[in-house]
Amino acid sequence: MKVVIVGGVAGGATAAARLRRLDEQAQIIVFEKSGFVSYANCGLPYFIGGVIENEEALTLQTPENFKIRFNIDVNVHHEVLAIHKEAQTVTVKNLATGEIFDESYDRLILSPGAKPTVPNLDLTALKQVFSLRTVEDTLNIHRYIQANKPKSVLLAGGGFIGVELAENLCDLGMDVTIVQSQPQLMAPLDSEMAAFLHSTMRAHGVKLAFGHRVSNIRAVDGGVEAVFKDGGSLQADMMVLAIGVTPDTKLAKDAGLTLGIRESIVVTDKMETSHKNIYAVGDAVQVKHSITGENALISLAGPANKQGRIVADVICGLDSRYHGSQGSSVLKLFDMTMATTGINERTAKALGLHYDKVYLSPANHAGYYPGGNIMTMKVLFDATTYKLLGAQIVGYDGVDKRIDVLATAMHMGMTALQLKDLDLAYAPPYSSAKDPVNMAGFMIENIANGTVKQWFMEDALPRDGSVTLLDTRTAEEYAGGHINGFQNIPVDDLRENLHTLEKTKPIYVVCQSGLRSYIACRMLRQNGFDAYNMAGGYRLYAVVAENAQASKEALPCGKES
Repeated sequence: MKVVIVGGVAGGATAAARLRRLDEQAQIIVFEKSGFVSYANCGLPYFIGGVIENEEALTLQTPENFKIRFNIDVNVHHEVLAIHKEAQTVTVKNLATGEIFDESYDRLILSPGAKPTVPNLDLTALKQVFSLRTVEDTLNIHRYIQANKPKSVLLAGGGFIGVELAENLCDLGMDVTIVQSQPQLMAPLDSEMAAFLHSTMRAHGVKLAFGHRVSNIRAVDGGVEAVFKDGGSLQADMMVLAIGVTPDTKLAKDAGLTLGIRESIVVTDKMETSHKNIYAVGDAVQVKHSITGENALISLAGPANKQGRIVADVICGLDSRYHGSQGSSVLKLFDMTMATTGINERTAKALGLHYDKVYLSPANHAGYYPGGNIMTMKVLFDATTYKLLGAQIVGYDGVDKRIDVLATAMHMGMTALQLKDLDLAYAPPYSSAKDPVNMAGFMIENIANGTVKQWFMEDALPRDGSVTLLDTRTAEEYAGGHINGFQNIPVDDLRENLHTLEKTKPIYVVCQSGLRSYIACRMLRQNGFDAYNMAGGYRLYAVVAENAQASKEALPCGKES
């Protein structure tokens, strides 16, 4: 059996190695357009920032190592130009010599990945403008910074690459501005959760220019200027395009393979394309979202590696299947960590799902153990079946642990109510006796059995005196900032002041994080009041309000034209 693989990195390289472990006799040939077949693409921003100091650390396997260990023929700087399905051959160009030749195959695996989305502009003459996908791109950016010592940079796009680059270039001492057409960073997050990231970015000096779409990029004053469709522009010494990625599927399209959303390659759960003996894996393929069942594009290394293993199994006769992606991800942002799994509220609304949500602000470990930090968690669930739909966490230590627990629970089909029953490891330096994941389960159970009723900061509360608005924090906290219209009765003084409240009016209660207001609501409801607890508390409200005010500011660059 002869297997030709187009593209390396996560999917293709994994498939090649797995094929050899399953079939010692197979002839395996890999063609990779770049000069590196297997590299840590998630680590590229950290090499630019100097966190990863050794260039060789980015290379996971070399062509030589593949040959020695796996007897696999890896050809870098080789671009596959065409697929001839009926003849079962591909046309290949050696980019180093210009030679063009045909290579036959019994099985063909496509792993072309995704390419950076760039504006429809001629950028060939702009030496200060870069995109980041390959090791070569990384080295070009690194060398440019070393040689030219730019003091400022524009990053177009606020996804994983843009945010990671922002941190690393900021740490190099550069003046960093992110230009983003959307009103927030990191699309997997809902806007109120993204507000925590915005606050951290601004605290570290990164400027955020939301709502601006780049219409032109031109050289100016030894640097570069980005012109916006809505008017205005920003200048900097260099610019990196991190607008997003697009499936790199021209080869598949020209071959007549069935394409799906954004021209991604349609595959079965065995990674089979629409044509016999041709398979596809990685960022270029359309997958099923395991939570919604909808078609999706999920460009992450974990799914690509799994798909590479599965396609090798299938080719070798094993019954291996890909069960979909739920989009679990984690991101370091200076000293903060952001993590998500499943869908966000924006997607749930778009799909018309009947959902509910909880917010909580637990510490990463026992409160009495020094060094604890607060994390903010949002858990989304079906309001009828309590199926887990998604989770988002922003915080510091322990965020990755909790998102992995929640991702596992979702994958195994647990309901939100079952989170309270998880037997999770506890020691004071690592957690609390009631882990944050357990706490989310307790909160959802309280909603399910009617112990508590929630209200959310986006709810339009009457301001005509028909309801009572109550802040149960301390007087000092209240004086430091509060929501307009809320009167202050600290929770520890509430029992003695129940007589001052009208039982005929619903009471909307807030505290700092939702815990004291929950206690107040229980007290009120058992004394005949109709009380509602504010999900997320004033802490969440204040961060969102601060972000909204900061986002209204003018374009944040001294070189604004």
